[in-house]
Amino acid sequence: MSVERLRILRAFADRGTVSAVAHALSMTPSAVSQQLKVLAREAGVALLEPDGRRVRLTDAGQALVIRADEVLAAMDRATTEMAMYRASPRGQVRVAMFPSGGALLLPHVLRALTDSGVELIASDEDVPPTAVPRLLADYDVVLTHRDERADPLSGPRVTVRQVMREPIDVVVPPGHRLAGRDTVAPEELAQESWLSVRGGFPVDDVLRSIATVTGVQPRITQRLNDFSLIEVLVAAGYGVALMPRYAVRHPDLAILRLSGVRAARRYDLATRPHAEQRPAIATVLTAFHTAARTVTA
Repeated sequence: MSVERLRILRAFADRGTVSAVAHALSMTPSAVSQQLKVLAREAGVALLEPDGRRVRLTDAGQALVIRADEVLAAMDRATTEMAMYRASPRGQVRVAMFPSGGALLLPHVLRALTDSGVELIASDEDVPPTAVPRLLADYDVVLTHRDERADPLSGPRVTVRQVMREPIDVVVPPGHRLAGRDTVAPEELAQESWLSVRGGFPVDDVLRSIATVTGVQPRITQRLNDFSLIEVLVAAGYGVALMPRYAVRHPDLAILRLSGVRAARRYDLATRPHAEQRPAIATVLTAFHTAARTVTA
């Protein structure tokens, strides 16, 4: 079976439509369809089946995608090893990360990669964990976060490594009735106005846990995913908020630890299976783990 046709099959599994594959690989849709038909003949089994006006992978097609991941990972390793023999740089690694996690870890990671021969190309992607498999179509490594009570992302085409735990605290404006405290119980927050993030992110999961404890649905006045903006609004007296501990930067905010609720988010690194066997990716993963130990020490 052709390696390039396996690459097209994997792209179809990642992107879901022939037209999306054609756009990503700079091909025509008819050329993509033709290559997939040839691959099916090479495999001796149907790889696609009708699904309304589109097509989807058969069970055999899904099984071959997993093998395609292994083959393409091996090809990437071989390419990297040959580049090392030619004394060329060890290559680029594309990394997607959520903004607050990137702000915390990326400076340490880039410092660790200095003179390593690895060029990290970073992008900010603020998406829930369910979107990670889609991101791995375009990135080698994805740094994501989840509520600590949620199970890590799993699947035959994703490998996840837990990196660190970050507590989530309550922040209140100066002069607030709770500003002089070190801790606060959920029941004491039942009547507050909240500034929160969009649904599906760890901070919102903790806020829903507070609602479960108090029996009162929180009064959310704004949903914003930029923690620096949330900080400014809290400091100005427009509500209170939950914030990851290492993301708090505003000097005027009072920080209270939340009692009675498991309040933290977990950082995870997601890759394709076997991706760590490529030396450049392994170097980046190690740099992230080292950075996490540094900031939580």
